[in-house]
Amino acid sequence: MNNIILIGFMGSGKTSVGRQLAKKLQYSFCDTDELIEKENKTSVRNIFSAYGEEYFRKLETATISDLYKNMTRTVLSTGGGLPITEGNDRLLRRLGHVIYLKASQETLMKRLQGDTSRPLLAGENVEEKVYDLLQQRTPIYEKAAHFSVSTDHKNFNEIIDEIIGLCNIQLDIFCS
Repeated sequence: MNNIILIGFMGSGKTSVGRQLAKKLQYSFCDTDELIEKENKTSVRNIFSAYGEEYFRKLETATISDLYKNMTRTVLSTGGGLPITEGNDRLLRRLGHVIYLKASQETLMKRLQGDTSRPLLAGENVEEKVYDLLQQRTPIYEKAAHFSVSTDHKNFNEIIDEIIGLCNIQLDIFCS
C-alpha cells in the first residue's frame, strides 16, 4: 500500500494538504472532484444542479473504481461525501492508507466562509448544514480511515509530518 487517501469534510484541507504531501513524497496527486470535472467537462456544482447528488455519488464511485486498477505512489484527495456511499470505504482502504483529516466545526466554518462553490452549502443556514452533515459523516469517516489527523491549529508541515509518520508506522507493522 503505497498510496495515501485523504478523506474528510469539505474545508478540512484534503486538497491543499494533499498537493503539498505529494510534492514532499515525490508522489503523483489526484483529486476526485477534479477528475470528475475533467471527465464531465463541467463543475461539481453544475453536475449537482443538473443531475442531483445521487448521480454525482455514482460518478465518485466509478472514479475510484477506475483508479483502483493502476494507481501507485499517489496522494488522492476525495470529495467530502465520497465515503458516505456504501462500499466506497472498502474501495478506499484497498487503494491505500486512508487518512481522515479532521477539523472542528469552528475551524470548518472559518475555512468555508464565503465559499460559494460547495453545492451542499448553498442557501441559508450554512452553520446548521455544516453541523448536521458533520454529525452524519463523522462516524463514517472514522470507520473508513486507518488513521485520523486533526487539522485544527496546525500548519501544513505539521499535518504532513504526522501523516507520513502514521503511514510509516503502518508500513513497519504490516509490510516488513
